Amino acid sequence: MSGRRALHFVFKVGDRPATIKFYKDVLGMKILRHEEFEEGCKAACNGPYDGKWSKTMVGYGPEDNHFVCELTYNYGLSSYKLGNDFIGLTIKSSQVLLNAENQNWPIHDRDSSPFVEAPGGYRFYIQDEPQPTDAGIVRMLWMLFIIGSMML
Repeated sequence: MSGRRALHFVFKVGDRPATIKFYKDVLGMKILRHEEFEEGCKAACNGPYDGKWSKTMVGYGPEDNHFVCELTYNYGLSSYKLGNDFIGLTIKSSQVLLNAENQNWPIHDRDSSPFVEAPGGYRFYIQDEPQPTDAGIVRMLWMLFIIGSMML
């Protein structure tokens, strides 16, 4: 097996305080770092926006050896339209389900494939298992649509 791994996934968020509260209080992640920027990123890090923005890195452990989430917030934008390429992240943690219950956060499809939604609509599928102590707690899921490759 190679030493390759996904480093992080970028979520564009419209309500930074509510989103950070969700990641901390429901998912149980920690804030790893926060940065503020006065102008848009030349590499479009924050999307096609030229104004002030921030990024907050959150996760279950250090960025050097854990998958983490980057919460990108563009000042003045309160929402984003989600596309159809991202299904969700899967997290192994019974504790997330308990946290959601304690925070009165809705748990969808509890009997089959439970998931919680962050403010803004990103989904987190929760495996009702003890949380691993290593970096293997999070798995990414996304769906690629190739135009014209499917016969109707």
